Amino acid sequence: MGTAQAQVWLGDQRFQLSELALPELADGEVLVRMTTATICGSDRHTVSGRRPGACPSILGHEGVGTVVTSRRPGIAPGQRVVFSVTSTCGRCRNCARGLSAKCEEVLKAGHEHVEGAWPLSGTYASHIHLRAGQAAEIVPDSIPDAVASTAGCAVATVMAVLERAGDLVGRTVLVNGVGMLGMVALAAVRAGGAGTIIACDPSPVSRDLARPLADEVVAPGDDHLVDVALEFSGVAQGADACIRSLDLGGVAVLAGTVAPVPDVSVDPEWVVRGWRTITGVHNYEPRHLREAVGFLDCEGDQLPWDRILDGPISLAELPAAFASPSGALRTVVALDS
Repeated sequence: MGTAQAQVWLGDQRFQLSELALPELADGEVLVRMTTATICGSDRHTVSGRRPGACPSILGHEGVGTVVTSRRPGIAPGQRVVFSVTSTCGRCRNCARGLSAKCEEVLKAGHEHVEGAWPLSGTYASHIHLRAGQAAEIVPDSIPDAVASTAGCAVATVMAVLERAGDLVGRTVLVNGVGMLGMVALAAVRAGGAGTIIACDPSPVSRDLARPLADEVVAPGDDHLVDVALEFSGVAQGADACIRSLDLGGVAVLAGTVAPVPDVSVDPEWVVRGWRTITGVHNYEPRHLREAVGFLDCEGDQLPWDRILDGPISLAELPAAFASPSGALRTVVALDS
Protein backbone atom coordinates (compact mmCIF):
# COMPACT_ATOMS: atom_id res chain seq x y z
CA MET A 1 0.00 0.00 0.00
CA GLY A 2 2.94 2.34 0.52
CA THR A 3 3.69 4.78 3.30
CA ALA A 4 3.27 8.44 4.19
CA GLN A 5 5.86 10.62 5.87
CA ALA A 6 4.56 12.72 8.75
CA GLN A 7 5.69 14.86 11.66
CA VAL A 8 4.12 13.15 14.67
CA TRP A 9 3.64 15.39 17.69
CA LEU A 10 4.81 13.67 20.88
CA GLY A 11 3.83 16.34 23.40
CA ASP A 12 5.39 19.63 24.52
CA GLN A 13 7.69 20.83 21.72
CA ARG A 14 8.65 17.32 20.62
CA PHE A 15 8.02 15.99 17.10
CA GLN A 16 9.22 12.85 15.34
CA LEU A 17 9.48 12.43 11.57
CA SER A 18 7.78 9.06 10.99
CA GLU A 19 6.52 6.68 8.32
CA LEU A 20 2.86 5.57 8.47
CA ALA A 21 1.07 3.04 6.30
CA LEU A 22 -1.33 4.42 3.73
CA PRO A 23 -4.92 3.28 4.37
CA GLU A 24 -7.22 1.10 2.31
CA LEU A 25 -10.12 3.35 1.37
CA ALA A 26 -13.75 2.64 2.22
CA ASP A 27 -16.68 3.99 0.21
CA GLY A 28 -16.74 7.79 0.21
CA GLU A 29 -13.12 8.14 1.26
CA VAL A 30 -10.27 9.92 -0.54
CA LEU A 31 -6.47 9.76 -0.33
CA VAL A 32 -4.79 13.11 -1.00
CA ARG A 33 -1.10 13.81 -1.51
CA MET A 34 -0.49 17.06 0.32
CA THR A 35 1.23 19.90 -1.49
CA THR A 36 0.92 22.70 1.08
CA ALA A 37 -0.14 23.20 4.69
CA THR A 38 -0.33 26.33 6.81
CA ILE A 39 0.32 26.52 10.55
CA CYS A 40 -2.83 27.68 12.33
CA GLY A 41 -2.63 29.44 15.67
CA SER A 42 -4.71 26.72 17.31
CA ASP A 43 -1.96 24.19 16.60
CA ARG A 44 0.52 26.52 18.30
CA HIS A 45 -1.83 26.62 21.29
CA THR A 46 -1.91 22.81 21.38
CA VAL A 47 1.87 22.50 21.29
CA SER A 48 2.29 25.22 23.93
CA GLY A 49 -0.19 23.49 26.25
CA ARG A 50 -2.83 26.21 26.10
CA ARG A 51 -5.39 23.73 24.76
CA PRO A 52 -5.54 19.93 25.04
CA GLY A 53 -4.84 17.65 22.09
CA ALA A 54 -4.60 13.96 21.27
CA CYS A 55 -1.02 12.77 21.64
CA PRO A 56 0.77 11.35 19.76
CA SER A 57 -0.95 12.76 16.69
CA ILE A 58 -0.37 14.41 13.35
CA LEU A 59 -1.36 18.04 13.83
CA GLY A 60 -2.44 20.42 11.11
CA HIS A 61 -5.90 21.05 9.67
CA GLU A 62 -5.29 23.69 6.99
CA GLY A 63 -3.96 22.31 3.73
CA VAL A 64 -4.40 21.59 0.05
CA GLY A 65 -3.35 18.65 -2.04
CA THR A 66 -3.89 16.48 -5.10
CA VAL A 67 -6.19 13.46 -5.09
CA VAL A 68 -4.30 10.18 -5.44
CA THR A 69 -7.19 7.73 -5.04
CA SER A 70 -10.90 8.35 -4.60
CA ARG A 71 -13.91 6.27 -3.70
CA ARG A 72 -16.18 9.33 -3.64
CA PRO A 73 -18.37 10.34 -6.59
CA GLY A 74 -17.41 13.75 -7.95
CA ILE A 75 -13.83 13.60 -6.69
CA ALA A 76 -11.26 12.16 -9.10
CA PRO A 77 -7.51 11.49 -9.08
CA GLY A 78 -5.50 14.52 -10.15
CA GLN A 79 -7.93 17.09 -8.79
CA ARG A 80 -6.68 19.68 -6.32
CA VAL A 81 -8.82 19.83 -3.19
CA VAL A 82 -9.26 21.46 0.18
CA PHE A 83 -11.21 19.76 2.95
CA SER A 84 -13.20 20.32 6.10
CA VAL A 85 -11.79 20.23 9.61
CA THR A 86 -14.69 17.99 10.70
CA SER A 87 -15.70 14.45 9.77
CA THR A 88 -19.33 13.92 10.75
CA CYS A 89 -21.69 10.95 11.04
CA GLY A 90 -24.70 12.42 9.21
CA ARG A 91 -27.06 10.45 11.45
CA CYS A 92 -27.12 12.01 14.92
CA ARG A 93 -29.59 14.58 16.20
CA ASN A 94 -27.24 17.50 15.56
CA CYS A 95 -26.48 16.43 11.99
CA ALA A 96 -30.22 16.03 11.35
CA ARG A 97 -30.78 19.58 12.67
CA GLY A 98 -28.26 21.03 10.21
CA LEU A 99 -25.63 21.41 12.93
CA SER A 100 -23.13 18.86 11.68
CA ALA A 101 -20.40 21.17 13.01
CA LYS A 102 -21.45 19.86 16.43
CA CYS A 103 -21.92 16.22 15.38
CA GLU A 104 -22.18 13.90 18.39
CA GLU A 105 -19.57 11.61 16.81
CA VAL A 106 -17.36 14.28 15.26
CA LEU A 107 -13.74 13.58 14.45
CA LYS A 108 -11.44 16.45 13.50
CA ALA A 109 -8.56 16.73 11.07
CA GLY A 110 -5.29 17.15 12.93
CA HIS A 111 -6.89 16.29 16.27
CA GLU A 112 -6.93 12.47 16.28
CA HIS A 113 -4.61 9.97 17.97
CA VAL A 114 -2.11 8.46 15.55
CA GLU A 115 -2.83 5.01 16.97
CA GLY A 116 -6.61 5.41 16.67
CA ALA A 117 -9.14 4.93 13.88
CA TRP A 118 -7.83 7.87 11.80
CA PRO A 119 -4.02 8.03 11.95
CA LEU A 120 -3.50 10.16 8.81
CA SER A 121 -5.86 12.94 9.90
CA GLY A 122 -3.45 15.89 9.92
CA THR A 123 -1.88 18.08 7.26
CA TYR A 124 1.71 17.96 8.52
CA ALA A 125 2.29 14.90 6.38
CA SER A 126 2.86 13.85 2.81
CA HIS A 127 -0.68 12.41 2.62
CA ILE A 128 -4.04 12.90 4.32
CA HIS A 129 -6.87 10.39 4.49
CA LEU A 130 -10.26 12.09 3.95
CA ARG A 131 -13.16 10.29 5.60
CA ALA A 132 -16.59 9.78 4.05
CA GLY A 133 -18.16 12.36 6.37
CA GLN A 134 -15.56 15.02 5.59
CA ALA A 135 -16.42 17.70 3.02
CA ALA A 136 -13.97 18.38 0.20
CA GLU A 137 -13.99 21.05 -2.50
CA ILE A 138 -12.13 21.27 -5.79
CA VAL A 139 -9.84 24.31 -5.97
CA PRO A 140 -9.74 26.51 -9.10
CA ASP A 141 -6.36 26.98 -10.75
CA SER A 142 -6.57 30.71 -10.01
CA ILE A 143 -5.96 30.18 -6.28
CA PRO A 144 -2.32 29.57 -5.27
CA ASP A 145 -1.64 26.62 -2.96
CA ALA A 146 -0.63 28.70 0.06
CA VAL A 147 -3.79 30.81 -0.21
CA ALA A 148 -6.04 27.80 -0.81
CA SER A 149 -4.64 26.11 2.29
CA THR A 150 -6.36 28.65 4.55
CA ALA A 151 -9.81 27.81 3.18
CA GLY A 152 -10.35 24.77 5.38
CA CYS A 153 -10.13 26.60 8.70
CA ALA A 154 -9.76 30.38 8.76
CA VAL A 155 -11.78 31.30 5.67
CA ALA A 156 -14.57 28.75 6.10
CA THR A 157 -15.00 29.80 9.74
CA VAL A 158 -15.35 33.43 8.68
CA MET A 159 -18.01 32.41 6.15
CA ALA A 160 -19.97 30.79 8.98
CA VAL A 161 -19.54 33.88 11.14
CA LEU A 162 -20.85 36.18 8.40
CA GLU A 163 -23.86 33.95 7.88
CA ARG A 164 -24.76 34.38 11.55
CA ALA A 165 -24.18 38.13 11.33
CA GLY A 166 -26.79 38.56 8.60
CA ASP A 167 -27.10 41.33 6.05
CA LEU A 168 -24.10 43.68 6.17
CA VAL A 169 -25.09 46.18 3.47
CA GLY A 170 -24.65 49.72 4.74
CA ARG A 171 -24.05 48.58 8.32
CA THR A 172 -21.29 49.60 10.71
CA VAL A 173 -19.17 46.53 11.47
CA LEU A 174 -16.54 46.01 14.16
CA VAL A 175 -13.91 43.30 13.61
CA ASN A 176 -12.22 42.67 16.96
CA GLY A 177 -8.91 40.78 16.78
CA VAL A 178 -6.87 41.13 13.59
CA GLY A 179 -5.29 37.72 13.28
CA MET A 180 -5.82 35.46 10.29
CA LEU A 181 -9.58 35.24 10.79
CA GLY A 182 -9.86 38.96 11.43
CA MET A 183 -8.01 39.82 8.24
CA VAL A 184 -10.23 37.52 6.19
CA ALA A 185 -13.29 38.99 7.90
CA LEU A 186 -12.24 42.54 7.02
CA ALA A 187 -12.01 41.64 3.32
CA ALA A 188 -15.23 39.62 3.41
CA VAL A 189 -17.16 42.36 5.24
CA ARG A 190 -16.07 44.89 2.64
CA ALA A 191 -17.12 42.52 -0.15
CA GLY A 192 -20.46 42.14 1.65
CA GLY A 193 -21.21 45.85 1.31
CA ALA A 194 -20.63 47.10 4.85
CA GLY A 195 -20.96 50.85 5.30
CA THR A 196 -18.22 51.50 7.85
CA ILE A 197 -15.62 48.92 8.90
CA ILE A 198 -13.75 49.28 12.19
CA ALA A 199 -10.76 47.05 13.00
CA CYS A 200 -9.62 46.71 16.61
CA ASP A 201 -6.45 45.08 17.93
CA PRO A 202 -3.96 45.85 20.72
CA SER A 203 -0.96 45.22 18.46
CA PRO A 204 0.37 48.14 16.39
CA VAL A 205 1.63 45.61 13.82
CA SER A 206 -1.83 44.07 13.46
CA ARG A 207 -3.47 47.48 13.26
CA ASP A 208 -1.06 48.46 10.50
CA LEU A 209 -1.86 45.23 8.64
CA ALA A 210 -5.59 45.97 8.89
CA ARG A 211 -5.40 49.58 7.76
CA PRO A 212 -5.91 49.05 3.99
CA LEU A 213 -9.07 47.00 4.63
CA ALA A 214 -10.74 49.12 7.31
CA ASP A 215 -12.24 52.59 7.45
CA GLU A 216 -11.08 53.04 11.06
CA VAL A 217 -8.35 51.22 12.97
CA VAL A 218 -8.46 51.43 16.76
CA ALA A 219 -6.94 49.97 19.91
CA PRO A 220 -9.04 48.37 22.67
CA GLY A 221 -10.80 50.98 24.76
CA ASP A 222 -11.68 53.20 21.80
CA ASP A 223 -15.41 52.46 21.97
CA HIS A 224 -17.90 52.72 19.11
CA LEU A 225 -21.57 51.84 18.67
CA VAL A 226 -21.94 49.35 15.82
CA ASP A 227 -24.58 47.27 14.07
CA VAL A 228 -22.44 44.13 13.87
CA ALA A 229 -19.51 43.07 16.07
CA LEU A 230 -17.35 40.10 15.10
CA GLU A 231 -15.09 38.75 17.86
CA PHE A 232 -11.90 36.87 16.91
CA SER A 233 -9.46 37.83 19.66
CA GLY A 234 -10.38 34.92 21.93
CA VAL A 235 -10.08 36.90 25.16
CA ALA A 236 -12.82 37.87 27.61
CA GLN A 237 -12.10 41.57 27.21
CA GLY A 238 -12.68 41.26 23.47
CA ALA A 239 -15.98 39.45 23.90
CA ASP A 240 -17.09 42.04 26.45
CA ALA A 241 -16.12 44.92 24.18
CA CYS A 242 -18.02 43.44 21.23
CA ILE A 243 -21.17 42.96 23.28
CA ARG A 244 -20.99 46.45 24.81
CA SER A 245 -20.51 47.99 21.36
CA LEU A 246 -23.91 46.90 20.07
CA ASP A 247 -26.32 49.61 19.03
CA LEU A 248 -30.09 49.02 18.97
CA GLY A 249 -30.79 45.89 16.91
CA GLY A 250 -27.10 44.98 16.88
CA VAL A 251 -25.64 41.50 16.46
CA ALA A 252 -22.47 40.17 18.11
CA VAL A 253 -20.95 36.95 16.73
CA LEU A 254 -18.31 35.42 18.99
CA ALA A 255 -15.87 33.03 17.30
CA GLY A 256 -12.52 33.50 19.04
CA THR A 257 -13.22 32.12 22.52
CA VAL A 258 -12.65 28.41 21.84
CA ALA A 259 -10.81 27.95 25.15
CA PRO A 260 -11.94 28.85 28.68
CA VAL A 261 -11.86 32.56 29.56
CA PRO A 262 -13.23 34.56 32.50
CA ASP A 263 -16.98 35.17 32.54
CA VAL A 264 -18.43 38.18 30.75
CA SER A 265 -21.41 40.02 32.29
CA VAL A 266 -24.54 40.56 30.19
CA ASP A 267 -27.57 42.58 31.31
CA PRO A 268 -30.63 40.70 29.96
CA GLU A 269 -32.85 43.81 30.14
CA TRP A 270 -30.35 45.68 27.97
CA VAL A 271 -30.45 42.81 25.45
CA VAL A 272 -34.25 42.61 25.45
CA ARG A 273 -35.03 46.32 25.29
CA GLY A 274 -32.36 46.87 22.66
CA TRP A 275 -33.35 43.99 20.37
CA ARG A 276 -29.74 42.84 20.56
CA THR A 277 -28.46 39.40 19.55
CA ILE A 278 -25.41 37.56 20.90
CA THR A 279 -24.45 34.33 19.17
CA GLY A 280 -21.44 32.07 18.63
CA VAL A 281 -19.79 29.99 15.91
CA HIS A 282 -17.52 26.98 16.32
CA ASN A 283 -16.49 24.83 13.34
CA TYR A 284 -18.64 25.23 10.22
CA GLU A 285 -20.92 23.45 7.74
CA PRO A 286 -19.90 22.03 4.33
CA ARG A 287 -21.52 24.98 2.54
CA HIS A 288 -19.10 27.30 4.30
CA LEU A 289 -16.10 25.46 2.84
CA ARG A 290 -17.66 25.89 -0.62
CA GLU A 291 -18.18 29.59 0.10
CA ALA A 292 -14.59 29.89 1.32
CA VAL A 293 -13.23 28.62 -2.00
CA GLY A 294 -15.55 30.99 -3.86
CA PHE A 295 -14.46 33.92 -1.71
CA LEU A 296 -10.76 33.22 -2.30
CA ASP A 297 -11.40 32.88 -6.04
CA CYS A 298 -13.27 36.20 -6.29
CA GLU A 299 -11.91 38.33 -3.43
CA GLY A 300 -8.70 36.64 -2.30
CA ASP A 301 -6.48 39.16 -4.04
CA GLN A 302 -7.80 41.86 -1.68
CA LEU A 303 -5.72 40.37 1.12
CA PRO A 304 -2.00 41.23 1.55
CA TRP A 305 -0.74 37.66 1.33
CA ASP A 306 2.88 38.80 1.11
CA ARG A 307 2.51 40.14 4.68
CA ILE A 308 0.20 37.39 5.98
CA LEU A 309 2.30 34.39 4.92
CA ASP A 310 5.90 33.48 5.53
CA GLY A 311 7.98 30.49 4.51
CA PRO A 312 7.78 28.14 2.83
CA ILE A 313 9.47 25.69 5.17
CA SER A 314 9.94 21.97 4.68
CA LEU A 315 8.28 19.24 6.73
CA ALA A 316 11.65 18.61 8.39
CA GLU A 317 11.75 22.26 9.52
CA LEU A 318 8.30 22.14 11.13
CA PRO A 319 9.47 21.55 14.74
CA ALA A 320 11.72 24.60 14.57
CA ALA A 321 8.80 26.71 13.31
CA PHE A 322 6.85 25.76 16.43
CA ALA A 323 9.81 26.31 18.76
CA SER A 324 10.56 29.76 17.31
CA PRO A 325 7.43 31.31 15.73
CA SER A 326 8.13 33.96 13.12
CA GLY A 327 5.21 36.20 14.04
CA ALA A 328 3.49 35.82 10.67
CA LEU A 329 -0.22 35.01 10.69
CA ARG A 330 0.49 31.81 8.77
CA THR A 331 3.68 29.88 8.06
CA VAL A 332 3.56 27.88 4.84
CA VAL A 333 4.77 24.29 4.88
CA ALA A 334 5.75 22.98 1.44
CA LEU A 335 5.04 19.25 1.28
CA ASP A 336 5.63 18.48 -2.40
CA SER A 337 9.40 19.01 -2.42
